[in-house]
Amino acid sequence: MSNLDDSMSLNPKLHDWRGKTVWLVGASTGIGRATAALLHKLGATVIVSARQQALLEAFVREHPGSEALALDVLDASALKAAVLQLRARHARLDLIVYAAGTYRPLSALAFDRELAQQHFDVNVGGALNLLDAVLPWLLSQAAAGQGGHLSLISSIAASRGLPKALAYGPSKAALTHLAEVLYLDLHPQGLGVSVIHPGFVTTPLTAQNDFKMPAEISAETAARAMLDGWARGRFDIHFPRRFTGFLKLLRWLPDALYFRFIARATR
Repeated sequence: MSNLDDSMSLNPKLHDWRGKTVWLVGASTGIGRATAALLHKLGATVIVSARQQALLEAFVREHPGSEALALDVLDASALKAAVLQLRARHARLDLIVYAAGTYRPLSALAFDRELAQQHFDVNVGGALNLLDAVLPWLLSQAAAGQGGHLSLISSIAASRGLPKALAYGPSKAALTHLAEVLYLDLHPQGLGVSVIHPGFVTTPLTAQNDFKMPAEISAETAARAMLDGWARGRFDIHFPRRFTGFLKLLRWLPDALYFRFIARATR
């Protein structure tokens, strides 16, 4: 890898998945499922969780050796019970991915408080429930020198305000901020932390959009980009970079120029 890649390595690099144990929460569809399938193909022991038991069981049938553990991320006690089950069956977790999330377009012109709250409950509250359940295990692994990695799937929509993202954008921005603080706390303990910022990915959630999605990619392409980011030891894994890199640059625009540009671009 290039010197530039090495300088961007903020985490231990995850290359060889053979013999690794991975837990993906929110893996019944979309990016979570595609990532679980790819990790299974590369030799990892994959545990998939989500609310829909039937979809999880279908995944296990298609990927022998994987495990299904149905749960609702809004149920904190269910997550703690799941961790107890996993600790009884597995010596360690090498990677935990929070892929659960919800998305509905929302504008201030038709504000729905319950819908906005639902975004924060699932996109942020579910992640907090997972942390409450799994951090003691990860910290005990770290104390034993075994490491481990925690990855949260946010969105490039977290970068700056976007139209119709009144609920989704702020909740994902909170998730990104959460990942940054987790890195500061957990990296010195020997744990890896990363945050995923996808652009437009073809999933059941983005199927709701009534506009052309620039640089749209498949969930399988997104999964490969995530594994590439983990292999390079990156903290911020964003893709497709030709699109997400441009949006990240927009953060540096003065507010007046940014608002004018977005208003014209989304007209």
